Amino acid sequence: MVLVFKQHCCTHSASCVCIKGHLSEDALYLVFRHMNWNPRLIAILSCVCKWFDEVAKQVLWKEFCNARAPKMMLDLHSGGSHIVDGNWKALGKLLIYCNGCPKGGLFNNIHVPGHFVFRTRFSRTAGRSFLPLPCKSDVLYVSDPCEHLDQGDEGDLGFFRGIFKSFATSRVKKMLIEKQAKFHPTESCPYCKAKLWNMFQENMIPRSASARLGAYDDSVEYFVCLNGHVIGLGTLLPLSDSEEAADE
Repeated sequence: MVLVFKQHCCTHSASCVCIKGHLSEDALYLVFRHMNWNPRLIAILSCVCKWFDEVAKQVLWKEFCNARAPKMMLDLHSGGSHIVDGNWKALGKLLIYCNGCPKGGLFNNIHVPGHFVFRTRFSRTAGRSFLPLPCKSDVLYVSDPCEHLDQGDEGDLGFFRGIFKSFATSRVKKMLIEKQAKFHPTESCPYCKAKLWNMFQENMIPRSASARLGAYDDSVEYFVCLNGHVIGLGTLLPLSDSEEAADE
């Protein structure tokens, strides 16, 4: 699912109708600030032509992310980190879109349609529970699970997403390279189209991830892409059982 279908018409050539009186970047900034950086309208604007798409990528999606999760954005860019630069659109989608699992996708036979979410909390503290012991110094923000209940034989599923700070220099990436981990042969990141590593396949998901998610042991699986985006899921425990696991 996408916000709108993209149809690039031009690159602002001499014959482009867009250059005959279109708004300046400053005017666009003021208009979208007044609309509180509405993501659907940003997506619609990016369909006008490639010039407007570049304005959206470089300015409007950045402001949307900063407005939606200011503390998280500040931390991701602290200490000289520039992981989000050039990927604001992907991060904006990650903040508001649960990818679910297309049929035959990352999670085998599970089929749950993707959808937009009104608001999701991302937590650095929760992210620590998803890091293998040698990588606890890494910074990972993980969302609360998006619950999809009564999924037939699969039970109750909780999808989560996240992002690493400075993934290029993280211990997790170094460990994956040392293990000579293979990329997924066919699937790519739903947010930025980069290649994906399977953390479950490399035995890099600690048991604390299940407890944090409120899921059955060994049911948590997640992927991380070359840009540090995380996509995962777990089979959720019944509410009373998950409360007991959290207490432990």
